[in-house]
Amino acid sequence: MKKIGIALLACWTLLQVQGAEVTWLTDLPTAQAKAKAENKMVLMDFTGSDWCGWCIKFKKEALDTPEFKEYAAKNLVLLELDFPRKKPQSAEVKKANEALSKKFKVEGFPAFIVLSKDGTEIGRQDGYAPGGAKAFIAKLDDSKKKD
Repeated sequence: MKKIGIALLACWTLLQVQGAEVTWLTDLPTAQAKAKAENKMVLMDFTGSDWCGWCIKFKKEALDTPEFKEYAAKNLVLLELDFPRKKPQSAEVKKANEALSKKFKVEGFPAFIVLSKDGTEIGRQDGYAPGGAKAFIAKLDDSKKKD
């Protein structure tokens, strides 16, 4: 009976972690306001979601994992700044994303920039990095210490 209880508890815990849903916003002012209100960092993801192989690989290995989603739900406001080739995107969003890529000196994809709740850059990862969610979360925690 004890083994069944432990198994059920393990399954419930796994479902809770997998159930952590994250929302990716698409405009910086909204993300900054939410970060300030919730005392979280902003993670900016500059991506070419429908053509950049390294972006797609990193998303699969890190961003789409239950481990990252759980971390993000507690610590981050997520902001996707997409530069697609095939997906439709409004002229307004294209213009805003381009302005942010210039402001933050983004030269390639993927690029991840961490902002404090007050909008100060406190961390950055340019390009793909191996190690999946665990390594990426460690980098985010290093940024958090600067906040």
